[in-house]
Amino acid sequence: MRRHLKKHRTGKAGWLRAAVLGADDGILSTASLILGVAAAHGSRGNLLIAGVAGLVAGAMSMAAGEYVSVHSQADTEQADLALERTELRTDAKGEHQELAAIYVGRGLKPALAKQVAVQLMAHNALQAHARDELGITETLKARPIQAAIASAVSFSVGAAVPVIAAAIVPLPDVISFVSATSLICLAALGALAARIGGASVATGITRATFWGALAMVVTAGVGVLFGTVD
Repeated sequence: MRRHLKKHRTGKAGWLRAAVLGADDGILSTASLILGVAAAHGSRGNLLIAGVAGLVAGAMSMAAGEYVSVHSQADTEQADLALERTELRTDAKGEHQELAAIYVGRGLKPALAKQVAVQLMAHNALQAHARDELGITETLKARPIQAAIASAVSFSVGAAVPVIAAAIVPLPDVISFVSATSLICLAALGALAARIGGASVATGITRATFWGALAMVVTAGVGVLFGTVD
């Protein structure tokens, strides 16, 4: 029998979600922070302090947030698996019936569903129930450390874009240059994420740039307001 080599995009879901979220947030939050300070007539030093502080704080926040949230998911999965082990040990017959009923619900005839359940549980009972009853698979299971690292690294890379832009361009041009550079990067990120995930590239670009532009405009407006008050 030929080995099935077809690759699906679902396997990328965990790290892709964390990396895209991190990079997008890094670009957007740091650019917005820099624009807010620039709109309030901040000096070059103010811009760089705000940008670097935003980069470091954001990367740590993303890593901690992803680790805690994904670890909570992992804890739930482990608790469900522990319960399933107990049920398999104390009520094997009931677990056979439960698995067979799942297959009947998916379209198999009762006799065939029972046969499939018996064979799968003989091979690996916990794995069969984890996959078909709980929806837990090796591909999609929670990986807290992977998610935390992906988020922190991608946030840092994304945040570096507006920080570098603010450091190298003339101060009067910071707002326009940081805005343009950040929107281009957000568009590229939206296109890349859509391409890898198999979604519409145009939709990915539109979504990323629209919300990015909105966030930067609002933050710059707050900077103008406080700069005027001062």
